[in-house]
Amino acid sequence: MRRMPIVVRELKKTYQVALQRRGALGALRSLVNRKTRLVRAVDGISFEIAPGELVGYLGPNGAGKSTTLKILTGLLVPTSGEVQVGEFVPWRQRRSYVAHIGAVFGQRTSLWWDLPVIESLELLQHIYDVAPGKFRHNLDEFRKLLDLDAFVDTPVRSLSLGQRMRADLCAALLHEPPVLFLDEPTIGLDVVAKERIRQFIRHINQQRGVSVVLTTHDLSDVQKLCQRVMIIDKGRLLFDGQLSKLQERFGGRRQVVVDFGERYEAVQVEGAEVTQHEGQRATFEFEQGTISASELIGRISARYRIQDLQVREPDIEATIRRIYEQRLLG
Repeated sequence: MRRMPIVVRELKKTYQVALQRRGALGALRSLVNRKTRLVRAVDGISFEIAPGELVGYLGPNGAGKSTTLKILTGLLVPTSGEVQVGEFVPWRQRRSYVAHIGAVFGQRTSLWWDLPVIESLELLQHIYDVAPGKFRHNLDEFRKLLDLDAFVDTPVRSLSLGQRMRADLCAALLHEPPVLFLDEPTIGLDVVAKERIRQFIRHINQQRGVSVVLTTHDLSDVQKLCQRVMIIDKGRLLFDGQLSKLQERFGGRRQVVVDFGERYEAVQVEGAEVTQHEGQRATFEFEQGTISASELIGRISARYRIQDLQVREPDIEATIRRIYEQRLLG
């Protein structure tokens, strides 16, 4: 598989949006004297993604995530800036470029609505000129990983959303692209379908070395799949780094929940606050960076007899929500 790094430099995409006046008179005035405002969907974003990375691209609705992906896949032409995916500039070499990428947009399908899934996949084999042996090998592997056999002969229009997403993932990877763009691939799916799709994404990234750029509002996807995350808002890149660093910086307090071997009237250790103590169980909260979990556990065990314990990390969803609501990266 060829290596295709992604390089983005000062990417911008702006739109002129017409301002609508209210009422019949306002509509008439708009025809004579039309006013517009400038919307910056993407505002000077720069980043690099190495071959084989799996990156979460996060942001609230309207942040510019889908616009970025549409530029990266060649569907949109940017207002300014540079994008290089391997040796390709996506919008300039779109016809040759699309043979080297896969893309799945959660609300759209690349399959033919009235054809059975297998016939759509066979059509894509000819469109991408996939050798018969490679096609059969990939199809057999993906049928097993995505559990396609139950509906592979069913017309696409009759599939459930979860089934269609699994078929779309198979279609996006039959030609063995080194880069996969995923826009909300688990939106609206049940727990079982989400987990199967996550397992598949993890497999093609780890076993095949496919680079994956993933946008999602389901932060369980991020927590289970991504080590690196990028956060954008209002078209600007606010954070680019390891998910663990994001948690460490903005995640708030960690917890150590301890079941004691005997009952204590009061428990207390330096460096942590007891937020709950009932019976033989107590919850200690501590700030990240002030003390490590292992050091705190050592202090607790030196003073009390421990039967069992667990360390609870801050919830990623709560962390991202705090960043958005409090504009911690603004």
